[in-house]
Amino acid sequence: MLQSSRSAPFALTGGRAGTVAAAFLLALVTATILAPVVAPHDPDLPDLFNALGGSTAAHPLGGDALGRDVLSRLLYGGRTTLLGPVLIIAVSTVLGTALAITAAWWGGKVDAVVSRVLEVLFAVPGIVFALVTVAVLGPGIPGVVTGLAVAYTPYVARVVRGAALRERNLPYIAAAWVQGRSGWAICTRHLLPNLRPLIVAQSVSGLGFAMVDLAAISFLGLGVQPPEADWGLMVKSGLDSAMRGNPMEALGAGLLIALVVASVNVLGDRLGRQS
Repeated sequence: MLQSSRSAPFALTGGRAGTVAAAFLLALVTATILAPVVAPHDPDLPDLFNALGGSTAAHPLGGDALGRDVLSRLLYGGRTTLLGPVLIIAVSTVLGTALAITAAWWGGKVDAVVSRVLEVLFAVPGIVFALVTVAVLGPGIPGVVTGLAVAYTPYVARVVRGAALRERNLPYIAAAWVQGRSGWAICTRHLLPNLRPLIVAQSVSGLGFAMVDLAAISFLGLGVQPPEADWGLMVKSGLDSAMRGNPMEALGAGLLIALVVASVNVLGDRLGRQS
């Protein structure tokens, strides 16, 4: 009987640190999803009486330069800040995995062509891809996500291709051929499931890098456009407020970015050890 997958189930978090990281991310994602319910104020509503205001019962984290509630903007801004990297990694993982398995399965000229394409993509920094797509599509999340997804594709493909090449030469693949199964069936029912733990670990690890790149693009003013909230944009707009004595906007957004990146890196490291 052909064994379709040799990989054992792996723990989602992996240890106490992974559990804490997963719990923090879950709580943060839940809070951003429920932002219309839990946010104390309209995130885009100016209040000049609260401009650069300090912490109060009504505004726990104070107000920004226009008096908008910082806590509410952090909650709403987390939606695009967290969703953007997920879209980037999802698209790049699908494209990278498809290219990797195609190259590993067919080999020869197909592998050579795919490898050359990946080398070209490797040579261009991700932010440059994002800037080019923004120049074509205009400022906003769609252009940034598209550019960064293309830039992250070779990183996924390189890792998955190496593992797929090893799996390609194992006995269970030959056994599937003997049973008359097609290449498509072997790749989707046997090869891909055995690569899934590695792909998941690689994807989780990539989320942190994608978030930093997305925040950097937003900091440059090419991501989410005002008056919408985004943590990268809030770091930029909060710098002026910090110079005027109220650092909560920049500090809160920067701290959340750092904590999310650290959490996904912990999860990626734990999952990578188990893959």
